[in-house]
Amino acid sequence: MAKIHHICIQTDDYIKSLNFYVKILGFKLIKETKDFHTRLYNSWLESDGFMIELQTNKAGEKLSEYSKNSKGIAHFCLLVTDVELEYKRIKNLGYTDFRSKNGSDIYTVENGRLIKISAPEGTIIEIRDRDI
Repeated sequence: MAKIHHICIQTDDYIKSLNFYVKILGFKLIKETKDFHTRLYNSWLESDGFMIELQTNKAGEKLSEYSKNSKGIAHFCLLVTDVELEYKRIKNLGYTDFRSKNGSDIYTVENGRLIKISAPEGTIIEIRDRDI
């Protein structure tokens, strides 16, 4: 089995999604290509060897809204040292689109703590502090 190279995320608000992944989650913009096969943008983001291909919809194409009930990837997860510190860091940046569970943004699952946030295009990102 080969290692995962990247995931691809489509957005109809490129600037909002790009700012989220770069400014809030700390990904680095590696390459940005304009007018890529009828897409306004196709860009590559990287964090610690994990890559995201962020692309806009094709010309004339309307993207459907994200649903957690869709087949395929439901979320992706980032591993941090301390979930509470990461939560505070993100909140201090002004980002507030967290997915609460039982009234709390931070909750425990399998002896670890985690948060879930929604990216501007709808992708759910889980952030946890303990490997499984």
